Amino acid sequence: MIKYQNVLNPLKVKNMILKNRIVMPPMGTNYAGQNGEINEEHIKYYEQRAKGGTGLIILENVCIDFPLGSNGTTQLRMDHDSFIPALYKLNERLHKHGANVAVQINHSGASAVSERIGCQPVSASNIPSKTGGAVPRPLEKSAILDIVEKYGKAAKRVQTAGFDAVEIHAGHSYLICQFLSPLYNNRTDEFGGSVENRARFARMVIDSVREAVGPMFPIILRFSADELLEGGNTLEDTLKILEYLNDEVDIFDVSAAVNDSLYYQIDNMNLKDGWRSYMSKAVRDKFNKPTITTGNIRNPEVAEKILAEGEADLIGMGRGLIAEPNWVKKVQSGQEDMLRKCISCNIGCAGHRIGLNRPIRCTVNPDTITEDVYKKQKVKKKTNVVVIGGGTAGLEAACTAAELGCTTFLFEQKSYLGGLAKEISKLPDKQRISDFPKYLVNRTERLDNLTIFTNTKADAKLVQNLSPDIIVNATGSKPLLPPIKGLLERIDKEGEKLYSIFGLLNNIDEFENLNVEGKKVAVIGGGAVGLDVVEYFAQKGATVSIVEMLPMLGRDLDVITKISMMDIIKKYNVDVNTSTALVEVASDHFKVKKGEEEVTIEFDYGFVCLGMRPENPGLKELQEHFGEKNVEVINIGDSARTRKIMDGVREGREITLALEKIDAI
Repeated sequence: MIKYQNVLNPLKVKNMILKNRIVMPPMGTNYAGQNGEINEEHIKYYEQRAKGGTGLIILENVCIDFPLGSNGTTQLRMDHDSFIPALYKLNERLHKHGANVAVQINHSGASAVSERIGCQPVSASNIPSKTGGAVPRPLEKSAILDIVEKYGKAAKRVQTAGFDAVEIHAGHSYLICQFLSPLYNNRTDEFGGSVENRARFARMVIDSVREAVGPMFPIILRFSADELLEGGNTLEDTLKILEYLNDEVDIFDVSAAVNDSLYYQIDNMNLKDGWRSYMSKAVRDKFNKPTITTGNIRNPEVAEKILAEGEADLIGMGRGLIAEPNWVKKVQSGQEDMLRKCISCNIGCAGHRIGLNRPIRCTVNPDTITEDVYKKQKVKKKTNVVVIGGGTAGLEAACTAAELGCTTFLFEQKSYLGGLAKEISKLPDKQRISDFPKYLVNRTERLDNLTIFTNTKADAKLVQNLSPDIIVNATGSKPLLPPIKGLLERIDKEGEKLYSIFGLLNNIDEFENLNVEGKKVAVIGGGAVGLDVVEYFAQKGATVSIVEMLPMLGRDLDVITKISMMDIIKKYNVDVNTSTALVEVASDHFKVKKGEEEVTIEFDYGFVCLGMRPENPGLKELQEHFGEKNVEVINIGDSARTRKIMDGVREGREITLALEKIDAI
């Protein structure tokens, strides 16, 4: 009997037959060319997911009305026939691997950025699509009809380009959503007011698309089932709206949230696998049509349960397939322990694309374009690699070296592997991070030419015995503790109530069992680590204060986490002190300077989270000892410069460059 029978079961919708129930939903990449064309790198990205067994790939949203309706720094376009040939090539490549391919057509409306499109965005009304967004121009009826026609023309190009289905985006604060949602629509004509009127534009778009593609071409409708904001559409509201949109829709792609509730759309790390499947079940039960559900689904057991219990017909796995293109293939072949699960950190994907206008990257997958192509290289001579440090950067370097045929040794001073990623995952809301070091450790266990020594401090003499050709120093970081009066003699000391992040993590079991309701917790440092501490104690009922020297909190956070953290600060009435510096530490209070004024912040538990600094005590000895021995010594990850997990993992994979340098590959 097949273990995940429902996940791997085919599904026929109109003239489209899906070989399994796993869907890659549309996610922007910033991989497109400057003029909106698809390129070879972009095709390879999707081809990896097709090779990995994905049943349906829905191409990221394409612009149907350029530049007015464009979204993102670079976005694929479908507003002209000139884009058809390259997209046809994409479909040829993906179809070879048995994947079906759809594409999402979209008009961004008020979510367009004025500076990018060169004019004022448009919308249902003059209401911005997010807090602080541009004020849009309300569309006149003639312009609405023109956009409806453009949707139909774009859909015809979709069909001509060889796609198997078309998806209409009616959620996530884009133009159709701006008509559907009372958050954005205050019109008084036939496109505003009642549910039927607010649904009119979407109805006209669906009809235009159906007329263009004919009766047997599947139409998917994506929408925000619950906008999860006060005054927005609830699930019950959306079910009423869909009564007007049901005809001619073949699959409902059930999403959630809008721009100001973005962390429910691009799910926060602490949201459980499949948390929003109840929404797709409600739609499925009412309309008896196939539904797609999404929401942090990483584990095949969860996907199987959702399908078996009738909560959805298809499982959307977005960031999960960025991290693990071979999800289906590994599940089919019983390699679940080798699933490189997305940890929902949102740094390389949403953070890069939305926050920084960069092409997407991934914390756990150092190559989202060609993934395992590095394995085709093999060392052409005996090569010994020694890695010092068993965190995520060191583990990636060691695994990569061993996979290329190097005789590899890894030393870790602690009794366990995983480094800071394993440590930080002790926080309840960060538990998902632990999936990554688990995967790396599982990967090491499949490599016979990789030997691991824990509880072992490596020095130059020990390393010399292994005749290394390459030495990788990946010894990580430790908390930055400046010489502030009273700090060093109190922090993490017995009898004191002052902790670094490691002090908290090392005593997490005690804090989990501690009633801190009403207790005063003060946190110095408003970066990622400090805000993690704020989140932890605020949710446990403590009265929390935070101090940050910069004029803002969360400067180093990705956009999703930042929005979420600011909501937590507001929800739990956290006392925020920005542009404030720590000047002295006592056993029960901090002295801080706010402008010219010194202020005392009392605490029952104090935390100093001023960032991390590289920890590489043996690096100089290694460099001096092996400097004249023709041995390549490289320093990676936090031991080189404290950054994100993503940076260290990428540098771990880049051991291939060191192997090239010594002519080993």
